[in-house]
Amino acid sequence: MENNKVLVTGGAGFIGSNYVQYILEDTKDEVFVLDKLTYAGDVRNLEEFSHYPNYNFLQIDICEAASIMELFKKHRFNKVIHFAAESHVDNSISGPGAFIETNIVGTFNLLQGAYKLWMNGPNDLKPDFNDARFLHVSTDEVYGTLGATGLFTEETPYAPNSPYSASKASSDFIVRSYFHTYGLPVVTTNCSNNYGPNQHKEKLIPTIIRKAISGEPIPIYGDGKNIRDWLYVKDHCTGIKLAIDNGELGETYNIGGRNERENLYIAHTICDLLDEMKPQKLSYKEQISFVTDRPGHDFRYAIDANKIENNLGWKAEENFESGIKKTIAWYLKNTDRL
Repeated sequence: MENNKVLVTGGAGFIGSNYVQYILEDTKDEVFVLDKLTYAGDVRNLEEFSHYPNYNFLQIDICEAASIMELFKKHRFNKVIHFAAESHVDNSISGPGAFIETNIVGTFNLLQGAYKLWMNGPNDLKPDFNDARFLHVSTDEVYGTLGATGLFTEETPYAPNSPYSASKASSDFIVRSYFHTYGLPVVTTNCSNNYGPNQHKEKLIPTIIRKAISGEPIPIYGDGKNIRDWLYVKDHCTGIKLAIDNGELGETYNIGGRNERENLYIAHTICDLLDEMKPQKLSYKEQISFVTDRPGHDFRYAIDANKIENNLGWKAEENFESGIKKTIAWYLKNTDRL
């Protein structure tokens, strides 16, 4: 196969669109972006590269099994990068059904599409698809929660605590089963909290920026002491590319930024930067307001990224303080995205 045919699911979403932009900067591969365009997918995320001759857009729901099967037959993809997911924890608490459908059934449909196209049967890849790869993008939330110390590794037992993380854990296991049962060439990545351009306004960092500049209370759950390991989205994209190109089949790679920060620190840092970049009479910190904690709110996530760093040579370019400055600058230029 001369050029790869790359399917990126959820490519109009936050991380997916950043990944498509990253790979289109330097590839002759034909790239197909698949997105249902729910509230989380935004065509504006695709505008910068929609004129590329090797870019194609497909508005399809991964839950429609027949459509997915037809798509694989028609376009003969040999690379799949699977971002498409319901991902907002609060929404999974109020409406878990969509998470089960998209994250579990949708992933299964894609695996079946790849299996039927790429393989004659278990452990028998068709010659045309010897280099085929299916990369499944998952989350560190499948590992549950950490106390004050310790890090998630690829060997950490799964212990998901929300309908969102349980649905992602389920999808990880289905992907794993397709490798061990059928020999499907899969790789899984589990990432820490992403931030950067194109993130949906409901997420923590865009919410803090939006509430701050609109003069509203900035809501912080509980006491603001919950800790996340923050990863700038472009760094995540470079890790995914390394994993699909060079990762060992059947393996999992944790991608984390080594940037553990308390939620309250996140809010304070954004307010301090906004005080410099868009000053107002009072400090934006005055708007911080504590609200009732989320049910089952995991205390701390943090990833040990040694495996991808040592085995694939990946390294995060941004620390939180450099990445958040770029992120705020982007949102101040794109206030319609808030």
